[in-house]
Amino acid sequence: MAQKRPPNSRGYYVKMKLLHKHGRPHHHHQQQQEKNCLYRYYKWVLWLSLSLYFFTSYLISNNNNNNHHSKQPSHVSRALMESNHTTPPQQQALNSLGSLKNLKVFVYDLPQKYNTDWLSNERCSKHLFASEVAIHRALLTSEVRTFDPYDADFFFVPVYVSCNFSTVNGFPAIGHARSLIASAVSLVSSEYPFWNRSRGSDHVFVASHDFGSCFHTLEDVAMADGVPEIMRNSIVLQTFGVVYDHPCQSVEHVVIPPYVSPESVRDTMENFPVNGRRDIWAFFRGKMELHPKNVSGRFYSKKVRTVIWRKFNGDRRFYLQRQRFAGYQSEIARSVFCLCPLGWAPWSPRLVESVALGCVPVIIADGIRLPFISAVKWPEISITVAEKDVGRLAEILERVAATNLSTIQRNLWDPVTRSALLFNSQVQKGDATWQILRALSEKLDRSFRSSRVSRQLDFDT
Repeated sequence: MAQKRPPNSRGYYVKMKLLHKHGRPHHHHQQQQEKNCLYRYYKWVLWLSLSLYFFTSYLISNNNNNNHHSKQPSHVSRALMESNHTTPPQQQALNSLGSLKNLKVFVYDLPQKYNTDWLSNERCSKHLFASEVAIHRALLTSEVRTFDPYDADFFFVPVYVSCNFSTVNGFPAIGHARSLIASAVSLVSSEYPFWNRSRGSDHVFVASHDFGSCFHTLEDVAMADGVPEIMRNSIVLQTFGVVYDHPCQSVEHVVIPPYVSPESVRDTMENFPVNGRRDIWAFFRGKMELHPKNVSGRFYSKKVRTVIWRKFNGDRRFYLQRQRFAGYQSEIARSVFCLCPLGWAPWSPRLVESVALGCVPVIIADGIRLPFISAVKWPEISITVAEKDVGRLAEILERVAATNLSTIQRNLWDPVTRSALLFNSQVQKGDATWQILRALSEKLDRSFRSSRVSRQLDFDT
């Protein structure tokens, strides 16, 4: 049905028309028309003014941008071509905490005499110094590896120096280390331009034995020799680290954990889960008579291991063993506390094995610097006992057992913490090699390429 108009609407329309045709009302209508015309005129003037204002502002802004770009070099520098965006290189390399995809590492393809020839000794890839092998293998298949050296932030020099064991006492013989590294540096500096352009500051080596970049297993000799001249400007990944000044860490370095086979840890955990029953209260297996020498007037130890043996060997709470045992990781997995006293050096593989297998590490090594402190919250997962207090060891552990042991164990059982100390055959997020790459990303100011990008960005801004 059609909608009806209100009955008075037509009459109102006619009435208005009649009023417009006669006298005064018509004059009023003319005035109203003039006002309307004036209103439309001012409205158009206002619209035109605003349009001119915004158009002029656009022209001025665009002109300023053109002038800014005209001040830049007419060519695009290689540094800018190598940068994906204007984010500082440190932020490019590590997006939040998960991505290392912008970090680029070139791995030198050295002749086999520098590395893989040493693998004829089966222990080379399995012993406590084998991180030099594990890191090399992981980098070869890592996403951070670049085959274009001009695109690299860092250059990894894969030289194995800890694989050669003497047959008499089982200790590593690394007397060949300095000459082998010098030969490798001579080779890469003659065949590539990258060592010379940065004086080696963006080149990375591994020194996974007792006193790291000094390349000697006895501290007094290591300190006397110091870091080889050829490496003093480079980055060294080394197990040795202390919080005080020491000649063997007077080089840019990253403290890394000793090598413990992740396969052996997994095999042990299948039979002894980290949160399983622990029937050994305090455990140590190893040589008891070893102790560092008095170096430069500083006593590292009053025969710490000897004190432990003499004072606690008869204590039923302590399970102390001198003999080697291939399956000793099962003993760690059954223990509440694992003693980690210093020996020839402050560190030992027991640190990693204890954490990996859920045994609270008891660190007895004054001044030790522990690996990956940003990822592994050592104060929350371990106990530190001063060397001078080793005679009070039972008392200290009893106090911990009565107070915060359950909290320490809960922190220790975090799989993220364990992962950070293990080297895998391929880089996994959060594992030991990943932690090394993260540490390198914080040293991008040493990278020739990234430093040049930063300088170019500073110039352009």
